[in-house]
Amino acid sequence: MMASLTAKSRKSPRARSRLDFSEMDVWKPFGHGWRKLHGSFRHAGYSVEWHDFTSALPLDWSRTFHPGSLEICLNLSGHADVRAAGQVLELGPLMAGFYAQNDASLTAVRRGGERHQFITIELALPFLERHLPAGEDGLHPRLSRFLARRDRAPAMVSDPIRLSLDLQQLVLSFRSPPVLKAAQRLWFQAKALEVAAAFLYQPLADEELFCQRQHHLNRERVQKVLAILKENLAQPPGLEELGRRVGCSHFYLSRIFTQEVGKTISVTLRDLRMERATCLLREGRLNVTQAALEVGYSSLSHFSSAFREVIGCCPGLYPLAPLGKKP
Repeated sequence: MMASLTAKSRKSPRARSRLDFSEMDVWKPFGHGWRKLHGSFRHAGYSVEWHDFTSALPLDWSRTFHPGSLEICLNLSGHADVRAAGQVLELGPLMAGFYAQNDASLTAVRRGGERHQFITIELALPFLERHLPAGEDGLHPRLSRFLARRDRAPAMVSDPIRLSLDLQQLVLSFRSPPVLKAAQRLWFQAKALEVAAAFLYQPLADEELFCQRQHHLNRERVQKVLAILKENLAQPPGLEELGRRVGCSHFYLSRIFTQEVGKTISVTLRDLRMERATCLLREGRLNVTQAALEVGYSSLSHFSSAFREVIGCCPGLYPLAPLGKKP
């Protein structure tokens, strides 16, 4: 018993600080603005947490970072920066990034006067190292160096990464897991590793060339779809026909189109129709009914509703009504 007590008393300050660490004092003033969704950093090696709060003053965010951790931040709103040894990770809306430290080496601030919404995936370094051995091909070079030389590199940050639509959907799924409660432990751990796989690796040289070619091809496909829609506003091809014309499945086309344009094909078609309708009405050669038929609307009420939603006024008042003010 005495030997055990002696061993405990000889623990290093670093070990004691890790055991004593708690971020609760930071989040306590925000009440339900901080919520653990699943996991336990200390016992399971990972923790998934949701944040939604407004701070009147700048917040020293680094006080919530566990010693001996890597944290991935999926930032939906608000601005923040994380700094380590001359490196800066700047986070804005719909941006993400990761950062790691051995001790309390990181500094971080969240801007005051803003609403901050984000999810963090906190990974204990032993948990991380079991899954990501240092020097593994494709591992982010900054992270690889950090894991290999932690005594000489006490902290690191990544560059900012834009959240794709797929990752935005993943963020939403964290708040409403699509599995039974008994299965959530397994689901959350799998998702934490999925996020790590998405952010902690970079493409190898051959993969990068392939990704660039694929991205260029997808842009060409999207531009071709836009041209087809503009030429066929009244009778546009169906989604399957569009996919056939550009050389991919309609499921894949829907996904890449939304990623490139930021809107679905159907919403884009509506907007293109309204853009053409405003030109027709401005020229004065067609009345509202004729303009509606010209851009593919057989129902005047549907046309008027779409026009009001996109343009901000009734088509009968255009272009007399001031734009941007919905009646």
